[in-house]
Amino acid sequence: MYLYSPSKERNLLWLLALIQFTLIMDFMVMMPLGPQIIQSLRVSPAAFATAVSAYSWCSGLSGLLGATYIDRFDRRKLLLAVFALFAISNLACAWAITYPMLLLARAFAGITGGVLSSIIMAIVADVVPTERRGWATGTLMTAFSLAAVAGVPAGVLIGAHLGWSAPFFLLVLLSLLIWGGAYCIVPPLREHMQKVNPSFQKVLKNLAELFSDRMHLEAFVLTFVMMTAHMLVIPFISPVLVSNYGISPANLGWMYMAGGAATFFTARPVGRLADKMGKHRIFRVFAMLSFIPILFITHMPELSFAAILVLFPCFMVLVSSRIIPLQALITTLPRPDQRGAFLSANSAIQAFGTGCGAWVGGLLLSQGPDGHLLGYGNIGWLAVALASICILWIGKIRGHDDLARA
Repeated sequence: MYLYSPSKERNLLWLLALIQFTLIMDFMVMMPLGPQIIQSLRVSPAAFATAVSAYSWCSGLSGLLGATYIDRFDRRKLLLAVFALFAISNLACAWAITYPMLLLARAFAGITGGVLSSIIMAIVADVVPTERRGWATGTLMTAFSLAAVAGVPAGVLIGAHLGWSAPFFLLVLLSLLIWGGAYCIVPPLREHMQKVNPSFQKVLKNLAELFSDRMHLEAFVLTFVMMTAHMLVIPFISPVLVSNYGISPANLGWMYMAGGAATFFTARPVGRLADKMGKHRIFRVFAMLSFIPILFITHMPELSFAAILVLFPCFMVLVSSRIIPLQALITTLPRPDQRGAFLSANSAIQAFGTGCGAWVGGLLLSQGPDGHLLGYGNIGWLAVALASICILWIGKIRGHDDLARA
């Protein structure tokens, strides 16, 4: 364990949170830019969904395989190298003038993003003592709120006025500035290299053992189905609002800002509620409550933008609140000696589910002669059906501590 002063540890954590911010913004900003990308590159909603999915699939795969090699390098050197590649991937996205170019650039961004996420968590585990690990994780989680409240709305507003590629140029600039900070702040981290790292075959064997455990498989199924249900609806909110309801792309930024601000203030109370009243119960409550905004937004009548601006935060809060007790429950499942490998695998499954949800949703959408997107209502019903399966399935999931007390 490395020993740093509180100020150095704090500076390092905030730097990692900024890197995490760029990763989250890179993934999230694609969805509200959907209408412009579809129109500019003249692609179908299914093709756009495939571009969104490519990032998630490649991120999950690279994050899972990252366990086989990230411990063989100095964390500082690997972080700087992969973060530079991530910046290049965003430059490739900004310069994409055809759909195949965009698809390849998004896949490349997913590969680098998945590895970066693994490196960040490895650095936190190396540098921060166990008794402060929760605080460190909370610091990193602020990146999600910052991306939702500031990053994505700013990207959408810039994209509405300067074109859909402009947010990716912004990400390149932010990445270069943060890379300079990382070069100055992140110290050499080689202590883990003194240990004998397992062979590639041994790592694969450990992963196979992880997936052969029935309790683990049940948790992975729950994660996959829930994230598929989650992403069936979300990527297509912006394209549907623009195509079917005439909402200006510039106004989408205000909508996402309102939704992000709402989740910023509700996430922690929902987490405390799950700790107090039980994670299974709170998941079921919010999963059932989420059916209302999901079916409303996928069957929405003609409304003014002001009404949508008021209602959208309700959708964001209820839909995202399902994930908080679910994630908290999943972390209690593995034994302490399996926790790191299990959570890495679960993150990969989460990314695969995210990609599949966006891809299937795109396949179910079609474009009518008047330019309207058709089939969104059926997607809403499918999302509700999958979430209903999760409400039943979650009863199978029991944490390690619960089993020990039984």
